Amino acid sequence: MRTLLVDHHADLTRAVRAALGDSGFAVDVVGTLEQASSAFCCASYEILLLELALPDGDGLGWLRQLRSDGHSVPALIMSSLNDLEKRIAIFNGGADDFLLKPVSTDELIARMRAILRRSTQVTDPIVLFGNLSFDPIGRQVSVAGHPLKIARRELCILEHLLIRAGRIVPRAQLEDHLYSFNDEVSANALEVGIYRLRGHLCRSGATPRIKTVRGIGYILELTEAASA
Repeated sequence: MRTLLVDHHADLTRAVRAALGDSGFAVDVVGTLEQASSAFCCASYEILLLELALPDGDGLGWLRQLRSDGHSVPALIMSSLNDLEKRIAIFNGGADDFLLKPVSTDELIARMRAILRRSTQVTDPIVLFGNLSFDPIGRQVSVAGHPLKIARRELCILEHLLIRAGRIVPRAQLEDHLYSFNDEVSANALEVGIYRLRGHLCRSGATPRIKTVRGIGYILELTEAASA
């Protein structure tokens, strides 16, 4: 899930980016509101992590402007301020949650997943396709009820294809979802990920298969036997 982290404290951003990366989030890190605005123009984000006191302004004022402009991306505010009136202003300003610094990355990830569950507006977020099921919040995949262990990158590919199952997903859209601006990505990184994911699906007996649409992208579809 593509995440924008807006904070200028290097130690915190380093720790948060590493922890989120291990949990399947692609994280873009910026240190100013100007950079955050530029990032919003270049990418689509599933969740926003925002510090209040930034070098070029107030993060809460920036969030209010986002909401005024019609952006509904879930937002979690992180701050060392622990004043009741400020916390009330944070929620009234459009934040979905607040976390006091210093931040526990385990708690941060748990709160992010809770926010994402609420934002789906469904009681059961499990995605089913053929004999494959995927829990996008818990990041768990199973085939015919048996857990399937997949590396983080391949899991992100599967998630993006699965929620668009039966439709062609352009290559550029996949890459935008998978990689942050700071990732060093080889020219064939996506193809390698697709190859490995196909191997996992085949060996596990999964009925969904990934088809290459030459020159465009990929599509997740069921095998003929599963469709019959």
